[in-house]
Amino acid sequence: MSIWELLLAFVVVVLMLVALLANVLVLMCFLYSADIRKQVPGLFILNLTFCNLLMAVSSMPLTLAGIIYKSQPAGDPVCHTVGFLETFLTTNSMLSMAALSIDRWIAVVFPLSYHSKMRFRDAALILSYTWLHSASFPIVAASLSWVGFHHLYASCTLYNKRPEDRTQFVIFTGVFHTLSFLLSLVVLCFTYLKVLKVARFHCKRIDVITMQTLVLLVDIHPSVRERCLEEQRRRRQRATKKISTFIGTFILCFAPYVITRLVELSSVVHINAHWGIISKCLAYSKAVSDPFVYSLLRHQYKKTWKDILNKVLKRSSINSSALAGEAHSRNLPQLNE
Repeated sequence: MSIWELLLAFVVVVLMLVALLANVLVLMCFLYSADIRKQVPGLFILNLTFCNLLMAVSSMPLTLAGIIYKSQPAGDPVCHTVGFLETFLTTNSMLSMAALSIDRWIAVVFPLSYHSKMRFRDAALILSYTWLHSASFPIVAASLSWVGFHHLYASCTLYNKRPEDRTQFVIFTGVFHTLSFLLSLVVLCFTYLKVLKVARFHCKRIDVITMQTLVLLVDIHPSVRERCLEEQRRRRQRATKKISTFIGTFILCFAPYVITRLVELSSVVHINAHWGIISKCLAYSKAVSDPFVYSLLRHQYKKTWKDILNKVLKRSSINSSALAGEAHSRNLPQLNE
């Protein structure tokens, strides 16, 4: 193995381990907290978490083996199954992010009617659509034998080995990425830009009230005035940073891989094998960033996993104290003798 291949294998191992740890932590928070389970967006996050976990235990290990052995790491049935799952899980993840953005849009733009517009039944219907949408493409690909080991990405994925099917495969790939990546990106941009517009409007209203208050309070200390102005700047930047993170991570992780898949269809452009694996690793990195972007860095999840950690540490300390007390009671008779 070359130094590049060793480095790429190391990156895949890190991505796999972090994705497993982070998504398991999200799942634990969901199971531990009744408040999180009561929220409608929790269904979308749970679906996204399961997609990321399955990706980490199915597709990533085979890609790692493909990088190491430079060939198909398992038999055709296993590779076809993993390729089917990879296509399904990637599409499902994209649509789950779009569903989360729709939920946020309704919550911010229509706050008074949110509970009537987004109920658990509505979320279940949206999830049913994402599953049907995500399953349709790999089913078609599997029926036409367009799933297999692709050396460019060192992974089991969509792949056409028959030259006579090239035109049909090009059309299929274009439609697939249009209705998965592009559709999700358009929904993300539309909904989050609407959310940003509302957030900025509310920030302006709060800024006007704050400035009027500061003008009236002529005897206010300069440090207090400066803190108020600093909070204004943070408030304006907070919504922009969050929305930029949602859209930016989606584009950064998926766009290089999707563009590479589309450019690959042209026989004119040659794609470096290392870049193919790098673009695949960027797509895998979404399974790592999602738990932090959508869950673990939010206040409610922070509080939940801290409560879980404190509970585990407290239980371990109680067990340690009990063991120490038991050992002490056993030693007493020996000392009396």
